[in-house]
Amino acid sequence: MYNAKILRPIKISFISTYPPRQCGIATFCADLHNSMKALYGSRESDDEQKNLEVIALNNGNNAYNYGREVTFHIREQQRSDYQRAADFINHSPVDAVLVQHEYGIFGGEDGSYINYLLANLRKPAITTLHTVLEEPSPGQKQTMMRICEQSVSVVVMAQAAVDILTRVYRIPADKILMIPHGSPDVPFLDSSYYKDQFQAEGRKVLLTFGLLSPSKGLEYAISAMEKVVEIHPDALYIILGATHPEVKRRHGEEYRHSLEKMVHDKGLERNVTFYNQYVSLERLVQFLVATDVYITPYLSREQIASGTLAYALACGKAIVSTPYIYAEELLAEGRGSLVPFRDSEALAETVIELLEDEALRNRMRKTSYQYGRQMIWKEVARSYAAAFEQARFSFSEMFSQTVQGADVTDRAILPEVNLNHLQVMTDHTGLLQHSVFSVPDRNHGYCTDDNARGLIAAVMNWRLFKDETINPLLKTYLAFLYHALNEKRGRVRNFMSYDHRWLEESGSEDSHGRTLWALGYTIAHPPDDAVLGLATRLFKELINTPLTFISPRAWAFSIIGLYNYLRRFVGDARVRQILTDLSKKLLQLFVKNAAEEWYWFEDVLTYDNARIPQALIVAGSYLEHEEMFATGLNSLQWLINVQTSPEDGHLSLVGNEGWFKRGGEKARFDQQPVDAAALVDACYQAFVLTGEDSWLRKMEWAFNWFFGSNDVHQQLYDFFSGGCFDGLQPGGINQNQGGESVVSLLLALQRVHLAAHRDLFQQQQLKLTKL
Repeated sequence: MYNAKILRPIKISFISTYPPRQCGIATFCADLHNSMKALYGSRESDDEQKNLEVIALNNGNNAYNYGREVTFHIREQQRSDYQRAADFINHSPVDAVLVQHEYGIFGGEDGSYINYLLANLRKPAITTLHTVLEEPSPGQKQTMMRICEQSVSVVVMAQAAVDILTRVYRIPADKILMIPHGSPDVPFLDSSYYKDQFQAEGRKVLLTFGLLSPSKGLEYAISAMEKVVEIHPDALYIILGATHPEVKRRHGEEYRHSLEKMVHDKGLERNVTFYNQYVSLERLVQFLVATDVYITPYLSREQIASGTLAYALACGKAIVSTPYIYAEELLAEGRGSLVPFRDSEALAETVIELLEDEALRNRMRKTSYQYGRQMIWKEVARSYAAAFEQARFSFSEMFSQTVQGADVTDRAILPEVNLNHLQVMTDHTGLLQHSVFSVPDRNHGYCTDDNARGLIAAVMNWRLFKDETINPLLKTYLAFLYHALNEKRGRVRNFMSYDHRWLEESGSEDSHGRTLWALGYTIAHPPDDAVLGLATRLFKELINTPLTFISPRAWAFSIIGLYNYLRRFVGDARVRQILTDLSKKLLQLFVKNAAEEWYWFEDVLTYDNARIPQALIVAGSYLEHEEMFATGLNSLQWLINVQTSPEDGHLSLVGNEGWFKRGGEKARFDQQPVDAAALVDACYQAFVLTGEDSWLRKMEWAFNWFFGSNDVHQQLYDFFSGGCFDGLQPGGINQNQGGESVVSLLLALQRVHLAAHRDLFQQQQLKLTKL
């Protein structure tokens, strides 16, 4: 260990959640920050500000009353904040950065936004990994690999995590540091010392502490108490901790109330008590000291760290736990007892054994306490200080700057997603069709087509940002689609007047297909179970009708919806069969109509053209139908070719004043945002399913149509309103900003944000392949 006197204080920037935000990672960061401050001898003066700072992650619109050590805030779902934080660090005298990583505290899919900070950082970074999954999703694996690649070192708190990182994520072993989870330095005291403070004198006290959530498995511990109190009627089980803020935000106090009801139903009110508090460290230590047996009945095998378990062990407690990875390692060699997951009987028997055998309990306590001396925060801070010293020396070697060839990721920052105009165009009924300039035009009412697109845009926004402020819009659009269903005909109606009268009994085939597309996408990425339930119910009402359609676009919209539905409910044989039948219809139409000089499904190119090859691409991939997949890709490429300007190669869409008929000339105007958005989406899908970077470049090429790379060389995106002008005319842009245009822009913009994440990950995979 380093002697504190010879450790030269260096300036460290901690990136983490931070108190008063209630979060285990926040507590860890604060404890480590305070321990480093003590190690470096910082006083409550300017020295603290010079040496240690915190960049805090804020969730949603919450603003916390932080201490002076917090110098910068990151709104976790705003990607640009991560890049600005990197700039802030790069232009400050910071020597090293310490990131606390847990997937759920960072924005983006699978917490990917932290990689935008790390990619732009010009200071050595160490990342502490609080979760290391042995069976990650592809996105989680990519996020983790990228984090590790961009960190000088990564810290884990269990030896098992070293094995997982090297075996599953292919991280070099010499990059991984094993530093234990920190714990308070508490004297070895008898449990009777503080019992009087909890009205527990003369009683055996059992304890579980931490933020409450269903993953804690507390119902199994409560169930075990039935048997425990038969032998030890004075036993007292204390459940200490507030409900986890994220659980409370989404589900209220449902879990806590279910536990309290369970206690009442079992008649255990005298033996189980809840302290719904987020307590100070001093108060927590008093609870721990008063404890005879500590319990962690957690349900997830993959848990690789636990601050509560580390604290209990370092305080010298007899511990009973389920065998999650961290517990197996920490409680080995007699430092605790393990019981099977979800086994109340085994838990009760083990607790009873410890309560009755004082000698066994004391041996376990002493073994735990002795082992825990290496885990006290003072020792952990020394280990981190040594890691920072090493990181500074190895940083320049590791981070030699090279120019990356990526198209999306390394260009100028994408515009942030601005929902202002979408909100202006939406009232309590739904999304209005048209506007006069940027002012909603109520004369034309609403349509299902636009509300279906609006639902997709809202769900995609949720997928990107996990910000619940989008939910009112999302549910408004879903409610409109639900109301559009004509149950007698099994069809959706399309046009509704502003005074809420449906103007038809059945809408177009396209509107029905778009509704299926929107519902399928919602089912794949729902914000909550209620939305999933209604979307699924409505989807099932509509799925059979497209088999009677004759419109290839209606088939295509339906196919894309069916494909998304099957991403969640892969075993639904009926939906798979409908997908197969519609896809074959589309392929047969192509075979019947296409020729070498006209590689298309119809004799005319009209609107939303790219959705047709997109449908074959997704269906061919899902059904493993090579001809279908290749036809989709090749017809999409042909569509790109015929819409590429011969002058300078920009996107020149088919205009709606005459379209583009076989053997004729392509109409140049009016060009519509919906067609550019369809191309962006189709190229994105081709990129995802082929992994070929060329499709990423084509996607960006199509996206740039919105920003002046078009036939009139004018920008259609209104940065002020967040809207999109209605199209290109011979004399310039159409100044109106209707519903279809704004959702088309949002669909394209949000797709490019999603693609930027995937592009970042593919760069990582390519680098690892070359190693």
